[in-house]
Amino acid sequence: MGTSRIKRFLSYVLIGGGVFLLFQGARDFLESRWGQSAAERQFESAEPSTDGATAGLDRPRDGETVAKLMIPRLAAQLYVVEGDDTRELRRGPGHMPGTVMPGGKGNCVIAGHRDTHFRVLKDIRRGDDIVLETRDGEFLYRVKSTKIVSPKDTDPLRRTAGPVLNLITCYPFYYVGNAPKRFIVEAELAGSLDASLIPRT
Repeated sequence: MGTSRIKRFLSYVLIGGGVFLLFQGARDFLESRWGQSAAERQFESAEPSTDGATAGLDRPRDGETVAKLMIPRLAAQLYVVEGDDTRELRRGPGHMPGTVMPGGKGNCVIAGHRDTHFRVLKDIRRGDDIVLETRDGEFLYRVKSTKIVSPKDTDPLRRTAGPVLNLITCYPFYYVGNAPKRFIVEAELAGSLDASLIPRT
């Protein structure tokens, strides 16, 4: 094979790789938008809780929309689904099974993709408000800290006595391929509109 043919072959390979990456990126983007639209419809059509103060007691099904997550300073609004598998995370940020539900007394963990739904976390900072609206009420968390950790660091998943929220995504945000680290946002419950857990201050 001559030099010109090798160059032509390599050009085709590079073009094909570029098209594949473009297609994959477009697919992920469209799936994330469609997933959020479907999650919103499910959330808006859900019946409100009638017994009150049930945060953390009812266990939703995988893929079910469990909350609307808002970060007012960043004008961000996302719908959180139950589960942290690939299928769920394509639809939206996923509530990690085995952790408490939003507003519950313990550690609520929500994970999301850095290149779609949780890209907004790159601009979050200490003191920001995070509001989680569920059928049990609206819960206000305040960001205590952000940190970058190894994937082997399980501290953000630990059980806690007090009500906290940990948002997890991969890091760096603009890394090509499987990102080697994790970005953690730790927040504490600051209040609840229904005052079922902690009075607003």
